[in-house]
Amino acid sequence: MKALTENQHNDYRVKKLSIVLLCLVCVLVNSSGAQLAQKLGIPLFLDSIGTMLAAVIGGYLPGIIVGYLTNLITSFEDPINAYYSSLNALIAVLATWFYHKGWFRRLPTTLLSILAFSFVGGVLGSFITLLLSGFSFGTGISSPFAMWLSQTRGWNPALAQFISDILIDLGDKTAVVAVFSVVIRIIPRSLRESLNFEGWQQAPLSRERRAALSRRENRVMSLRSKLLIMLVSALLLTAVASTTISVIQYHNSSISKHTKMGEGVAALVANAIPAQRVDDFIALGENAPGYEEVKERLALIRDSSPDIDYVYVYQIQPDGCHVVFDLDTEEVEGSKPGEVIPFDADFAVYLPELLTGGRIAPVISDGAYGWLLTVYEPVYDANGVCKCYAAADISMNTIRSEEIVFVTKVMSIFLGFFILILAIGLWLADYNVTLPINSLAAASGSFAYNSENAREESLQAIRELDIQTGDEIEHLYHAMVKTTADMVDYIADVQEKSATIARMQDGLILVLADLVESRDKCTGDHVRKTAAYVNVIVQELRREGVYADQITDEFIHDVVHSAPLHDIGKINVPDSILNKPGKLTDEEFAIMKGHTTAGGEVIDSAIETIGSDEGYLREARNLAACHHEKWNGTGYPNGLAGEDIPLGARIMAVADVFDALVSRRSYKEPFTIEKAMDIIREGAGSHFDPKVVAAFLNAEDEVRRIA
Repeated sequence: MKALTENQHNDYRVKKLSIVLLCLVCVLVNSSGAQLAQKLGIPLFLDSIGTMLAAVIGGYLPGIIVGYLTNLITSFEDPINAYYSSLNALIAVLATWFYHKGWFRRLPTTLLSILAFSFVGGVLGSFITLLLSGFSFGTGISSPFAMWLSQTRGWNPALAQFISDILIDLGDKTAVVAVFSVVIRIIPRSLRESLNFEGWQQAPLSRERRAALSRRENRVMSLRSKLLIMLVSALLLTAVASTTISVIQYHNSSISKHTKMGEGVAALVANAIPAQRVDDFIALGENAPGYEEVKERLALIRDSSPDIDYVYVYQIQPDGCHVVFDLDTEEVEGSKPGEVIPFDADFAVYLPELLTGGRIAPVISDGAYGWLLTVYEPVYDANGVCKCYAAADISMNTIRSEEIVFVTKVMSIFLGFFILILAIGLWLADYNVTLPINSLAAASGSFAYNSENAREESLQAIRELDIQTGDEIEHLYHAMVKTTADMVDYIADVQEKSATIARMQDGLILVLADLVESRDKCTGDHVRKTAAYVNVIVQELRREGVYADQITDEFIHDVVHSAPLHDIGKINVPDSILNKPGKLTDEEFAIMKGHTTAGGEVIDSAIETIGSDEGYLREARNLAACHHEKWNGTGYPNGLAGEDIPLGARIMAVADVFDALVSRRSYKEPFTIEKAMDIIREGAGSHFDPKVVAAFLNAEDEVRRIA
């Protein structure tokens, strides 16, 4: 057994190395496909063939690893590829599921799989691209077609890019699935199965057995589902916490960065303003000497940073903002010098400080000119008097767009990690927790107790699970094996002792019956023969299917083993009557008939003493009290009729009368078997149950042997 285990471990090591080699080869296939498409200049990616191959050959985990590694490696050349790793991982999951469902063997389902892959790569991929590019034209092989749609068809650039990505990816996934389908048919099935990445911590199960275990119903939910929920919850909580912290920090950093940039621009603008000429600029505007030169300088400062939306210079007075400079933009024409602009409500709180020429903190406002981050820089003259304020506006939408791109990158990276970690977690949970526990539960639940061989086979089935998780589950398994083995031994011991007790019980019954019989010098082997006849009749009834609902194994055992007690009541009959050679008087016969009632009372007393109405005692009471009842109701002691008479007593009636007929008595010679059979036959329907008589007569050969 030890050598076998070492061989298994060696096989596992070889298999793990094969899986690593498979992953490396499939990553190379992905990279080679992408480079081939690029060299040929065809508008396809061809970077997921290896992902699909790894998924269907090795399983979903190698497929996800290959997809993730492919994007990780290619991101060194183009960093944006790292953000699409989750898509390749999703393709691996879908490929595994489609393959096991047999989708790649039929054209309709193959086409459906292409659509599914295209949705992941095209729709989701395009959405990520649009988020990363700010919903404008991106880069890549789909851009030329997107530009054609936008320029010649007048489509919105973002929509053109979106449709272009989907169509390009549809063609790509069609080519990928076509190549993949050919390759997977070339690879021998035996090789594919040998490379399936499994981590058994027990005796391996067939795919059918695993499917059967997964279909087991649970009262609430499966352990695998609970582990999945726990793992997903932990990952999501971690993601939400880390993403929230990252976004907050990025937002604060972005605001700080843009604030510093705005402060720098505002400071440059302030330095470019000749403070002593501000009043002339307001009064004369563009006609003031030097105005145009300063305006051109301000335009150069604004254009030095693409994030600056507006640059202007205001003189703050109680009646409003007096324009000194307000540069035009493509969207908005600047105000004229000297024009008075009302105060924005968001600046109301800062008016006292602005009117006195003080400095204020950057202001975020959402007014007529949009959602802006505004930085004011005071312009002082030689006397330290604030003549005006130089202002720079940065659109908060720009900051928000940058934050969306940042969140997209974070979520894309996380989603790839999420799928990878989830796959690893489920893989480990399956092989280390759910499969061992389900296998142990199934083996225990199907344990058969009905025979010694069945118990041994069931115990062997549990032992053959060979669970080796190396943790509490393995401890549970060994404890279960020991407990089950002890239980099997205990059952065998109990059964052996029960058999001994049963033999003692049967022996005591026969001894008791012999004691009664020994007082009756005429009966001979009556109790043994009647028991044998009862057994013949009841077995024949079972063979014929008569009274099938009553004649069970337990009934047969009880009625046959309690048959010797049917005349136990004769212990109350005096010897003078019991052994009288002649015909009994009416009074004597009345006393003789009392043996049925007395027999029932004796058995009732035994039942009361034992405190349990055991089956054989119940049947013994029926036999003792009712074996002289007749089918037509003329018997004694209670005049029962038909099926009101217990079945065991109806069987005993035939056996008792027949043995009495064929046996020698002090008051008569034995009848021939033929004559006795005729008497029994004639009594059917009057004295005896017709069905019991029929069974008795049908077993004539066995009856003759006993007689």
